Amino acid sequence: MIPDYQAIMLPLLRLAEDGEEHKFRDAIEILANHFELTHEEREKLLPSQTQPIFDNRTGWSKTHLIKAGLLEATRRSYFKITARGRGVLNQHPEQINQTHLRQFSEYLEFIRPNVSEGEEESIEVINSTATPDEIMDSAYQEIRRTLVQDLLTKIKECTPGFFEQLVVKLLVRMGYGGSLKDAGEATRLTNDEGIDGIIKEDKLGLDVIYIQAKRWDTQSVGRPDIQSFVGALDGQRANKGVFITTSRFAENAKNYVKTITKKVILIDGEQLASYMIDYGLGVNTASIYEIKKIDSDFFGE
Repeated sequence: MIPDYQAIMLPLLRLAEDGEEHKFRDAIEILANHFELTHEEREKLLPSQTQPIFDNRTGWSKTHLIKAGLLEATRRSYFKITARGRGVLNQHPEQINQTHLRQFSEYLEFIRPNVSEGEEESIEVINSTATPDEIMDSAYQEIRRTLVQDLLTKIKECTPGFFEQLVVKLLVRMGYGGSLKDAGEATRLTNDEGIDGIIKEDKLGLDVIYIQAKRWDTQSVGRPDIQSFVGALDGQRANKGVFITTSRFAENAKNYVKTITKKVILIDGEQLASYMIDYGLGVNTASIYEIKKIDSDFFGE
């Protein structure tokens, strides 16, 4: 189990007890062994997929200890213990956490800046097991999950014809074929032989991809539906197809596409909505938050 960042504080401080300068990357590996993390736990990433969770938690643990004056940053990516840090270890604490660190005025300034003595704290200490990065990532993922469901609800209210145009526009946004005029078209024939759209695989049109779009509510797409689509591809002498639905695919449908020679991609409702968010189709930006960090190269001499 990956420890929370507060549980890392005491082992990290003890690691520096020798008074030597320690490289942060080396400390991460030593602490990973200390907590007996498995390879999977060691490699598990934040929801944003930007950094291993353990690395992130160790980094925040170090930040809190530095802000409390128990560790000091000696140079880029290096740290060592301070006299205050040794004094804390001499007290043989069972743990070090945010509550423990609040005894130091520098730390209080860090967690509640611009609060005068005697005033009520305007910023509560988040005595959480999650780091700020994890809290931010978790909140973002929750907002995104809600948007995915809202998009699906909206798509299901549209006409089948609009939905067919939507999936072609999405594939064009994803880079297939270039312009919408040249690259994609939704078939308007009453007898479309199981094909709802056609899109060029590249700007030159060296190959085409056929599309089947099912705007279904809760009914899952099963193997017979995919077999019918594959038959339609045979009728067009096509080898590539994309089957998109607003619902989901049954397991027998997923297993079936693994056994055929044709390349058929399955995109269910949640994946469709996620692609729309990623490629800016049917959505717009409500807010932008920039997370910045120190540019160490700027301060290098």
